[in-house]
Amino acid sequence: MSKRRSAGEVEELVREFEASGLTRAEFSQRQGIAVTTLDCWRRKRTTPSPLVEVQVQREPERGDYCLSLRNGRRIESAWSFADKDLARLIRLVESA
Repeated sequence: MSKRRSAGEVEELVREFEASGLTRAEFSQRQGIAVTTLDCWRRKRTTPSPLVEVQVQREPERGDYCLSLRNGRRIESAWSFADKDLARLIRLVESA
């Protein structure tokens, strides 16, 4: 059975691999992990989270709230959203 590693252990192993100069196969064999596991860890590390940090600014004259996103876009609305719906809206606006 494979060993379950903490996020910190995974991060450390990925850093060790990147600094090692070894091939994925060599590093994986020395660490006793599957190459696909190493690949998965590396992919997760470089794949941005679908949620992004936003700054909420209240601007009553323009709506109930205004979100300024990293890409310069803004979401202004007086509507109320469930957390999951607002997160989906932010993802859509950020990816456009």
